[in-house]
Amino acid sequence: MRTRDSNKEEIVKQKAIALLVEKGIEGFSMNRLAKESSISVATLYIYYSDKDDLIKKIGIEIGKNFFDEMAKDFSPSMSFKEGLYKQWENRIRFAQSKPLEVSCWELLTHSSYGEYILEESLLDFKIIMGSFFRNSVEKKELIPISKEIFWSVAYGPLYSLLRFERDGKNFGGGPFKLNKKTIDETFELVLKALTP
Repeated sequence: MRTRDSNKEEIVKQKAIALLVEKGIEGFSMNRLAKESSISVATLYIYYSDKDDLIKKIGIEIGKNFFDEMAKDFSPSMSFKEGLYKQWENRIRFAQSKPLEVSCWELLTHSSYGEYILEESLLDFKIIMGSFFRNSVEKKELIPISKEIFWSVAYGPLYSLLRFERDGKNFGGGPFKLNKKTIDETFELVLKALTP
């Protein structure tokens, strides 16, 4: 009976993430992953039962890592300004340190696997952020709006900046590097839009 090798499993996982980002879900195959990982296809099936199983497991693991990082040094009892800024810091750190995982996460959560992956990885963080949202409205630090509007205004500008950072270019095609001044200026505008 074949045994699991955790080092090999990690290599397979990283190769799978890179291949998914490069080829997309349709262009991804277990045969190609085995070749890229320098293992036999039979060995690959020790870790995953099939392509669907692999994609779901990888998506859930990235999601759990992402939401664990978002919860770092964050508390739902923080003031709205402090808590939202911490969320920005955590999201920037994750995006800058794990660009492939972020691209893979975006790909998978906007695919037919998205609902399942989000349901399996988001639950605990959803409770934490729900509590932060309610506390902020009750303390009158956040205007009462729908969660969809909140998310769009609170994080939309940040993710636009992170896309410029990822591409390394501004609108004019010149170089773009995210810095604290740009982050703080943008954050203040978001804060103005969301606070009474």
